[in-house]
Amino acid sequence: MPSASVEYDGMLSIGYGYDRPYGNFWVTSTVLPFLQVTGRYVSIAGTPGFTFEPGQYGSEYGRYKDKVVDAKLQVLKESTWMPAFAVGATDLLGTELFKGQYIVATKTFGQARNIEASLGYGNGRPDGVFGGVRWAPTWMPGWAAVAEYDANDYQRDFRASTTSAGERSKGVAVGLEYRWGWLGAQIARHRDHFSANAYVSIPFAEREFLPKLLEPAPFNPKKAPARVSAAEWQKNAGHGAQLVQALARQNFRNIRVELDSGTLKLTLTNSRISNMGRAIGRATRTALAFAPQGTRAIHVTYTRLEQPIATYEFFDLQRLTDYFTGLVDREAFLQTVLVRYANPADRVGEDESGLLAAVRDENAGLGVRVNQDGEMVQLRSEDRESNRFRIAPRASFFFNDPSGALRYEVAAVSNFDKRLGEGLYFNSALKLNLFENVSGVTQASNSLLPHVRTDIAEYKRGSRFKINRALLNKYMTLDERLYARVSGGLYEEMYRGAGGQILYLPKDTRWAVDLSVDALEQRGFKGLFDKRDYRTVTALGALHYKLPYDMTVTARAGRFLARDEGVRMEFKRRFPSGVEIGAWYTKTSGKDITNPGTPADPYNDKGVFLSVPLNIMLLSDTQASAGFAIAPWTRDVGQMVASPGDLYDLMEDPRRDLTTVDGLGNFAERKDEHNHPGVNPPMRTLPSPWPAFRWRLEQSVSNSPTLPQWAKGSLLAGGAVLAGAALDKPVDKFVAKHQDSRAVDAWGNVGKAMPVALAGAAGAAVAFGDGRMQNIGIISLQSIAASGGLSMLTKRIVQRARPSEELGTWRRTANRSDASFPSNHAAVAFAAVTPFAQEYDAPWLYGLAAVGSMGRVAEREHWVSDVVAGGMVGYAIGSWLWQAQRDDSRSQFAVVPGSKSLSVSWSTTY
Repeated sequence: MPSASVEYDGMLSIGYGYDRPYGNFWVTSTVLPFLQVTGRYVSIAGTPGFTFEPGQYGSEYGRYKDKVVDAKLQVLKESTWMPAFAVGATDLLGTELFKGQYIVATKTFGQARNIEASLGYGNGRPDGVFGGVRWAPTWMPGWAAVAEYDANDYQRDFRASTTSAGERSKGVAVGLEYRWGWLGAQIARHRDHFSANAYVSIPFAEREFLPKLLEPAPFNPKKAPARVSAAEWQKNAGHGAQLVQALARQNFRNIRVELDSGTLKLTLTNSRISNMGRAIGRATRTALAFAPQGTRAIHVTYTRLEQPIATYEFFDLQRLTDYFTGLVDREAFLQTVLVRYANPADRVGEDESGLLAAVRDENAGLGVRVNQDGEMVQLRSEDRESNRFRIAPRASFFFNDPSGALRYEVAAVSNFDKRLGEGLYFNSALKLNLFENVSGVTQASNSLLPHVRTDIAEYKRGSRFKINRALLNKYMTLDERLYARVSGGLYEEMYRGAGGQILYLPKDTRWAVDLSVDALEQRGFKGLFDKRDYRTVTALGALHYKLPYDMTVTARAGRFLARDEGVRMEFKRRFPSGVEIGAWYTKTSGKDITNPGTPADPYNDKGVFLSVPLNIMLLSDTQASAGFAIAPWTRDVGQMVASPGDLYDLMEDPRRDLTTVDGLGNFAERKDEHNHPGVNPPMRTLPSPWPAFRWRLEQSVSNSPTLPQWAKGSLLAGGAVLAGAALDKPVDKFVAKHQDSRAVDAWGNVGKAMPVALAGAAGAAVAFGDGRMQNIGIISLQSIAASGGLSMLTKRIVQRARPSEELGTWRRTANRSDASFPSNHAAVAFAAVTPFAQEYDAPWLYGLAAVGSMGRVAEREHWVSDVVAGGMVGYAIGSWLWQAQRDDSRSQFAVVPGSKSLSVSWSTTY
């Protein structure tokens, strides 16, 4: 039975439980401090998954299995006198065999707060009143005893009559729990049987699980050669070559060095160190040791695939030295540092003086690496120009096909990446299948969409040796924070083609946008250079937005692989350890009716994913990560081609490092830096909404219209509605005659979409506007909510029939929730635009709302008087809230230009 408690923020638990007849493989994650989500893969003993005859497709599937998603939201934390309250839902998606909702309260008692009592009520699963008590004796650390009332009505479970679930009933259960570190176990006795559960809990909120005992030390300045004059440095390329050599030994790549009028400039990247600030610190420490005499400044530009991301300028080399040695604190050091976004001019060009020719590449040899970068074993070679060759084992798993619940593939994968020029790379991947049973999936796809993914088994059967990737990628920096990529070749196992991407990163760290367009052709099953007849062009625009708790929301809109058009929403949370947990949901025009989809309710692509940076579990730093996704692998709707090199993924981590506090991270690797916000940044959380809500409520009440104003407004609104009523019949008669007109149909679509577009514009003003626009955006959203609620309430009272029901102008409809008067669309449209129209003196916005609202009349969903009444409601509420809350003196917005910077600040006080 559930409680109102949630695990610690960032806790991920994985376990298996058996509660006859149910076997549960489950994963639970506290994705937010107040939200816990559970995914379960449930098997039901005693009932087969498919009822086919022996030997037929599906006969090997075994017992029935179901995917279940549960969620619990803690709406109130426990306080001194109040218990914690939570609401939850089980089996939110899919077949909904275990669907239910509940509310529960939990309170802890005792001097040691070691007694926890819960009481709740459920609808579905659990059914009715439930409760429980957990006691953790202080003299037995890790142990707890539990007694609860099991309120599940097992008689109503799926196929309960054919499984042992039909033999169970509600009643008291007792259990014993033990927890040791990350491990936990439970055993319970119900009225007529035992159950057991075992799990491991991983605290992703911790920054690392193992100390970096094998991390190489920073460069020792004592190993540097004697410093020479600037003239000698320029004359003899060997001096710069020694610097490049020292950097290459520390896993720096694409190193370019230039001495320009007393400034030593470096352009480079690092293939191992995960934090950009720490990588810059090691590069700067090395450059400082090799710099010629008279060097006044050091500039280091960090790149990815030779595209400049951030530039660090150090103006006082003595203070830089003092900071490395601990003689000055961070605040004093920051006075001599400039950390900024890089621009194309910061990049040091291709070597013309023969400096790189004098460098010996010591790391390019091919060798066997064991337990490195998260690989158990690999054959690898990499040089200082990021030319790589690697052979390593790979395993893939596929679940829940009717031919067998688990399919697997074990292969040897070879990657070869070659730099051909500045930003130009050849990337390839060869694959040799060693063991697999995916080719045993023999049932042909019954998808009615183009088979963009459902023929995957044919590709697995095609050939043991395949070219999974062979393409050219050209990366470009068009301007500061504006990047582009052009690609062509074999993208992945199933597609080849040509395309590109463009990415814009604003200085505001909260958002970014990109656009990807790819012309694609489906590859043949053999996996070499054969092809199939299917061709398509995909085009997806993406908006990435950062929220509190280090969450990122991404909306991708456009055309997908199966030529379906729609939107894919992605949500992910990044924990302090760097672990990311996320999910996606796609809604497109593609109609996937394959079970559990139906013609009335088509299936929509969805899934969850987990990405784990391996440096938290290794004794040395690495940029490698491991990840998996749970998603349908035989679906065609909402699918995307594997990106040749996604620019946002490439820039996301270094951009995060750049914009975290001062951008230096663990720059000097000093012990006293470990608790600095730049190294351990505080989490941006959601502030309490109550002070702002209270202020707006007080303002609205104190500035509410007087009785004469209400009376005058009501009189004018009534006259306008009566005038509109006079047009009801003639206008409806006209639009009824022209229902087949493309113009009328388009007008109707505009009217349907207008409120959504205007509400989105108000939300965009809150997200991206300055202080003034954000305030008006909030007022607009308040107006939309209030007008929509008042409109829906009025509908239920008036119950006017719509024109399309052909009942007359003022007849009552049988469907109270779908009544006609007033128009919700008009109320929302006018409520959305009114605050902006009055704040910015833009009366044309009313015309926009009116044109859109009349589209509902053109579609015969509303009479003219409905639209007029809805518009009056929206205008009145929008005007009232704007007058009450427009003077938001608590917010201050300022732009302060400097000689080399532009400062923007926004402060709010209550």
